[in-house]
Amino acid sequence: MASSNSPPPTSIAPPEVPSGLSLFFTIPYAFFLPELVFGCWVWILVAATHVGNPLLQGWVIYVSLTSFLISLMFLLSYLFGFYKRYESWRVLDSLYHGTTGILYMSAAVLQAHATIVSETTNLNNYMTNSAASFFAFITTLFYVLHAFSIYYH
Repeated sequence: MASSNSPPPTSIAPPEVPSGLSLFFTIPYAFFLPELVFGCWVWILVAATHVGNPLLQGWVIYVSLTSFLISLMFLLSYLFGFYKRYESWRVLDSLYHGTTGILYMSAAVLQAHATIVSETTNLNNYMTNSAASFFAFITTLFYVLHAFSIYYH
């Protein structure tokens, strides 16, 4: 007779999260570093420009900085094993990255608009805003890929 603590034979055991540096070589956790690096570039580049549209670029700064900090907390929770205390960590991770992907898309579109507006004023601001727009769209892609890969993993 089977023990009462074992799962039913039809259930699928969730895959184990790798520990140490192998975390950075396993999908979907490998997306953490690009999200952090490109998100940090968005934040730095927008902060380095003359803010012509405070409402638009304020939202971009808010999204990029908040996403950077929360993603860093997720990464640290995976590295130190804090996720093991909760059973719904996969759902939380997928919901966070999906929501952040949507918020980052809105920030990327607003940053692209700020780039178009700054085209005629100053060439240096235009180039910095263009780079920030590029990195915002790339960061959006990484957040969406992370959300789908953790959901389907």
